[in-house]
Order: sequence, then structure tokens, then C-alpha cells
Amino acid sequence: MTKILGISAFYHDSAASLVVDGDIIACAQEERFTRVKHDKSYPYNSINWILKNSNLNLSEIDKIVFYENPKLKFKRILKTFFLHSSFRSFVSFNKVMLAWLGEKVFYKKNLIKLLQKHDKNFNGKNKIFFVDHHFSHAASAFYPSPFEEAIILTADGVGEFATTSVAIGTKNIIKNIKEIHFPDSLGLLYSSFTYYNGFKVNSGEYKLMGLAPYGTPLYKNLILENLIDVKQDGSFKINQKYFDYLTGSKMINKNFELLFGKKKRNENEEITQFHMDIAASIQEVTEEIILKICESLKDEYKIKNLCLAGGVALNCVVNGKILEKNIFDNVWVQPASGDAGGSLGAAIGFWFQYLKNKRNLTKSDLMKNAYLGPKYSDDEILEELKQVGAKFSILTDAEISEIVSNDLKNSKAVGWFSGKAEFGPRSLGSRSILADPRSPYMQKNLNLKIKFRESFRPFAPVVLEDKVGEWFDIFEKKSPYMLFVYKVKNNKLLKREGKKKYGIETVNEIRSTIPAVTHVDNTARVQTINIQNNKALYNLILSFEKKTNCPILINTSFNVRGEPIVNSPKDAFQCFIGTDLDVLVIGNFYLKKKDQTVNLINNYKNKFEPD
Repeated sequence: MTKILGISAFYHDSAASLVVDGDIIACAQEERFTRVKHDKSYPYNSINWILKNSNLNLSEIDKIVFYENPKLKFKRILKTFFLHSSFRSFVSFNKVMLAWLGEKVFYKKNLIKLLQKHDKNFNGKNKIFFVDHHFSHAASAFYPSPFEEAIILTADGVGEFATTSVAIGTKNIIKNIKEIHFPDSLGLLYSSFTYYNGFKVNSGEYKLMGLAPYGTPLYKNLILENLIDVKQDGSFKINQKYFDYLTGSKMINKNFELLFGKKKRNENEEITQFHMDIAASIQEVTEEIILKICESLKDEYKIKNLCLAGGVALNCVVNGKILEKNIFDNVWVQPASGDAGGSLGAAIGFWFQYLKNKRNLTKSDLMKNAYLGPKYSDDEILEELKQVGAKFSILTDAEISEIVSNDLKNSKAVGWFSGKAEFGPRSLGSRSILADPRSPYMQKNLNLKIKFRESFRPFAPVVLEDKVGEWFDIFEKKSPYMLFVYKVKNNKLLKREGKKKYGIETVNEIRSTIPAVTHVDNTARVQTINIQNNKALYNLILSFEKKTNCPILINTSFNVRGEPIVNSPKDAFQCFIGTDLDVLVIGNFYLKKKDQTVNLINNYKNKFEPD
């Protein structure tokens, strides 16, 4: 057996993955252990968990593959500063040089020192390898996919030089064919608008996408005429006159603000119609560019399958438009498309591309529904619940389905902790908050009282796979990773009455029979589930359907604003106690908020309540 450990680290979303003879064994993101959102540090805890979970010592790992080429990245940074340096950028240049000369130029030497924390005798001889950033993304998308051949489109902020790349995957080989290089970056363009709207770069892009449906793309032409020159094939050039990400510490400059007539929004300032229109404008520009690229690639190469990876691939609205346009017969998106997924791509890509191993294709993908993270035994759950002083009952599987479906029917919000944790940014039914999608108040209540986040943020439905076609205009038979947006069926929509509302006022409009998961434009980010994927969640939804005739639940990540998704039973209990969640289920352990002591609730309440 050949055991390959993939590592991504030192930028954002550090993670580790284990691949054994081409089989994806385990993947984990460091933030889940450290509780530092988007943690970029060396993934010590993730690697430790992988080794322990697999009963391995580090010395038993055959290859360790880092997800990017640090020397090539350093070359790009040097080139950028030399070409665009000025007195203004000297301080920024000095900070970057100190970081690289102190830590990163000697990646292999430093990586060995870090790995020795797991095994002091580890020397790394002939074991450590580096692959290119965009190869890691492309490999994470193509090799786990069910396709023998596919176009692979990667789009993100920047790797070493590439910001957008196109490759063709055939059997076990990926061949890169086209690239767009830094500073021309669709990911950085989108992040610049994220920054301008007052959200955090590398985490607030979801908010920008969620805000877009409330606006009108009034500034689309202004963007296309001034910020980015888009060719017919989707290739593009960005006008650096308006941006500061080349050598400065900010994404945009004063020219950007002057172009749109308003200064950057501060994080705590009111979100106005202007910000919604800005979001709608950059979202539509992004959709247009990606669609042009896809149409051009299909015309040029006549390949029927598409794989997507990189941060831009997490834009589920864009993904839905690709399906809706029917450009490719099949589209598969890596559920961990960001840098965390690069750890998986590095490992699995090394197995197939560099070690030249044969792929054995199956009808389904190799991601195991993204359930690749930590799992807790009943004894471990019991021990952690006792440590925090929790009051609980232990129920059978059938009792859990029956009792919790009644809770959901009665508008209770449920923390759901079951089986292996998901890998990637989406909760897919292992570390989820569940609720009734039929409630007209649930979206607002979950956002403000449990998630402690902006009221406009949408929620996703998880639906029984065999019933999805009755509720959504779905182009695929299944959507297990919550990565595509589909329209709600017309017969589930409701006629809107009264005075027409605009902008954020539309949040509380009842648009369908499942208003809590129906977006302003009558779409939803759908996840499908079947009994093979997740038996516990499937049976819960089935029980809920028998009581309500609705085979759907709200599924949102089990966390609050600013916190990573819960990882351990203790994390789950703290989130349960510190928010307005009514019920917590951890495996077969059932907890009600009203059963917990007042002192315990008060101790945890301050941890999560917003300032």
C-alpha cells in the first residue's frame, strides 16, 4: 500500500488529507480543531487526527505532498514588487520579504521541522514533494469525479502565477492547456467587491453572493467598461488603476471609490440598496465571464464533462447557471473547492499523475459524500457530555427520528451532530442545524437568534433524493454537495399580495410553501439525500414528511457567525447552550434546552451573543 499525506497551509484554510492507493481515507481542516476560522497555520491537529484515526505513525507515510510550489510563488511575489514597487509599497514589501526569508523560502527544511512534532525521528528524505497550486485544485476536482475525460476549470484568487487555468483530464493524466496569470484574477475581482461592501476577504464572498438577489445590476456596465476587459472567449484583463492588491495592504484604492461614488462600507455600517446593487452587478459580471469561458471551451474541445475547483467554484449561483445553459452534459464540483481541498488534490494528484497509477472509475464519485472527518464513539460522546454537565437522554434510532421530527414540526431549531464530519465549507447533515422550511419566520429567527448574522443570509434545503423533482427544477438527479442553485417549482410558489417590496424588505416575503429556503429570485441551493448517503438524516426527513407532507428540512452549518463549524461534542454543546437552539442531537444522545441548568446556560450565553 502507498500512503500519501497531502498538506495545505500558510495562506488560509489549512488542511490535511490521506490517500491510500488512490482511495480517499480522511480529510480534515485545521480550523475545526483550533476554533480559529480559516486558520492558516500548519495543520498539526488535522495531521495528528489523521494519523491516529488511521493507526499510522508518520514514518509509515510513504509520500508527503504540499499543495503549492513555494519557490515559484516567491518568484511571483518578487516579480510583482520589482515591476510595481514604489516608496508607498516599501513597508509592505519589507514585511513580505521578512516573512519569506524567515520561514517560507526554505519550505522543505521548515516543513521537516514541523513534521517532526509528530515524530522526532522523521527526516523526510525522499518523502516530501511540492506540486503547483492549480494542479492541486484541478486534481481535487478531476480524480474524485466519475469522468474518464473532462475539461477542468480552476478559478481562484491566485496560486503561484495562475489565477484561472484550464486543463484536460484523460484517464489518469491532467494536461494544463491555458492560464490567465496574476494580477488578472476573477477571484480577486470578486473579493475586491467583497471588501468594498464591508465583508472580510476569503470569508465574506458568501455574503456578497447572498446579498446579490436583493439588488439590481445597475453597475454592471460600469464594471465592464472600467474595471475588466472581457474577450469573447471569456479571457480577461483587469485595469489595475482601481486596485491596490498588487503591492498594498488593501484590495482597492481611491479610484475605485470615486468610480462608484461612495466610500468602502465599514463592517458595522448599514447595508443599503447601493450595496445590494453593487453585489448584484459583480455577481452578474462573474456569471457572464464564467459562462463565456465554458461555452468557448465546449466549442473548442467538444468534451462533454466539466469539473470545477478553486474558490470561484463555490459560487453556487454561477454553477447553477452553467447547468441551466446546458453547456456540458455533466458538471462535477469539488465540495472542498477552496484551499483546504488543495491538500486532497496534492495527495490524490501525486498518486495518479506522478506515480502513474490507473484510475478505476465508478458511477459515483470518490468523495464519500464528503463525510471524511472526525467521528465520535458513544463512549467519547458520553464522556464529553458528562464533562460539560449536560442533561441528556439516550434514545434508539427510531426514537430519534420520531421525537426530533415532532420537534421540527413544532418549529424547534435542532443542532444535529451525526457520524463523520464533512470536509469543505458546507454542512451536509453531519454537523448541521436543522429546522422547518415551511415556517415564514424561521429564516429571520435562525439568522438573528442562533447564527447571529445578517438577516438577508439565505438557508439551504436538504431534500429526499427521490422527491427532489417534485419541488425543484433540478437538472441532475441528485445534488449531494449543496453546490448548485435550482428554481423552486412553479406549483410550490405563492402569489404575492399587497404592495410590492424592494431590497432588504423582501427578506420576510412568503414566496413559496417553503419560504425559509426560497431565495428572493425563487431559487434554492439544494442538497439531496438518500439512505445510502446518510441513513440517520434520511430517516429523520422521512419521518418529518409523514407528519407534514414536506420531504425537506432547512440545513445550515452548525456554528455561529465568526466561528468554525463544530467539530466535537463539546463544541456542539457550547453552541447549543450559547444560542437559542431548542434541541441538540449527538448520535443517539438527545438534549433539550429546557432541561439544562440555568447557571450552565448563563455561563455559555455570553460566549456567542453578538457585541
